[in-house]
Amino acid sequence: MRAAVYARVSTIDKQNPEMQMRELIEYCDRRGWRPIVFTDCTSSAKIRPELEQLKKACRRRKFDVVVVYRFDRFARSSIELLTALEEFRTLGIDFISLHENVDTTTPQGKLMFAIIAAFAEFEREIIRERVRSGLAQARANGKRLGRRPRDPDVQQIATLRSQGATWPAIAAQMGISRNTAIRALLASQKPVTKTVQ
Repeated sequence: MRAAVYARVSTIDKQNPEMQMRELIEYCDRRGWRPIVFTDCTSSAKIRPELEQLKKACRRRKFDVVVVYRFDRFARSSIELLTALEEFRTLGIDFISLHENVDTTTPQGKLMFAIIAAFAEFEREIIRERVRSGLAQARANGKRLGRRPRDPDVQQIATLRSQGATWPAIAAQMGISRNTAIRALLASQKPVTKTVQ
């Protein structure tokens, strides 16, 4: 079996990935697998080039199994972990986390994966529900949601219109709707009423 072995330095304890890698390679040797090593030595939340290379190689079906030291050395959140595991499953690639004893090459490991997936889906649903509740509360408080529409350039609309451009042509050129262009020009032409004191 072709095994992708991944290790990463820890943000908290700066643990040397060589210790992780030694255990992972010994594990692969015991199972008679040929390991290919991927190691991210920089402690970064976003930049993990070796992990990205591993995932790309998996998408090209270069590996049969991915072996990691622990979940937290592979993914930053349960959702990130489950997304990767689901992708591996659809690609027919097994996943092993050495210290959590999760091994999807075994029936027990497949069961454990199903339980983890159920909890992750539950977590996603809770997050979605919180977002929906927050948006509903914001609307109830009169908050306007979404991007604020940009004010169209009335001078440009007037110039294009005076040159004989049609409303659809103006709208297309300015990246706004026809009605927005018309309303903007009409609003700019309204006389300003002064209050007499």
